[in-house]
Amino acid sequence: MTSSQNPLVFITGASSGIGQALAARYAQAGYRLALVARRTAEMQTWADAQGLGADRCAVYGADVADIDSIVTAGQACIAAQGVPAVVIANAGVSIGMDTAEREDLDVMARTLAINNTGLAATFHPFVSAMRERGSGALVGIASVAAIRGLPGHGAYCASKAAVVAYCESLRGELRGSGVAVVTLLPGYVDTPLTRKNRYSMPFLLSAEAFAARAFDAIRAQTSYRVIPWQMGVVVKLLRVLPNAWFDRLLVGRARKPRQSTPPPAGH
Repeated sequence: MTSSQNPLVFITGASSGIGQALAARYAQAGYRLALVARRTAEMQTWADAQGLGADRCAVYGADVADIDSIVTAGQACIAAQGVPAVVIANAGVSIGMDTAEREDLDVMARTLAINNTGLAATFHPFVSAMRERGSGALVGIASVAAIRGLPGHGAYCASKAAVVAYCESLRGELRGSGVAVVTLLPGYVDTPLTRKNRYSMPFLLSAEAFAARAFDAIRAQTSYRVIPWQMGVVVKLLRVLPNAWFDRLLVGRARKPRQSTPPPAGH
């Protein structure tokens, strides 16, 4: 196939971490790329370094917390490159919070705006076009933090639990249309965000290792997958643990750092 005939993947939060690793994996597989983030210069520098010309990669600037911004980026992608085969709503933030602190309510509001409303807005431009075509995959990046609430992680855990529920709802809506909805729950992945964590991170994966496994899950149109599988076992055990035992297990555990001003979206 010529490059214009190659399948297209649309990835948000593509300027670093998981998003950039996914872009590299899809480029390796021959896909054309539509990369979205606030930091367009960094994405273009990366694309140039990979030898990805304009026929292989387009960069779109958008803030997923702004509905019109990310919807416009999706519409621009369709106009310039066509309807993607895969859309990956990867952009997200992870910030500690304390409900007793007024400024942390603003942090929570922005976390939900990015991780939840931004995810739905990312999918919005593509749903009708994919349904009409009868194919495609919409991929939501959740987290194992969706399984149980962790002290100091209220905003993040709530937002990722909502990603799982939202994607499940969307999957039901699109059943029989040919459009798959894939929910991925990363465990600990080595990214700029997780390097700020002050607690142990078992089964830590490199971003590249996660991207390789995610690519396989998306290609298989797996509806729900925890990566790595070992974390899947751990979270299933935590889910059935009685509340009193679970609460006792977390006593003294370090919490995610708080931050009054959320950073740009990314995984």
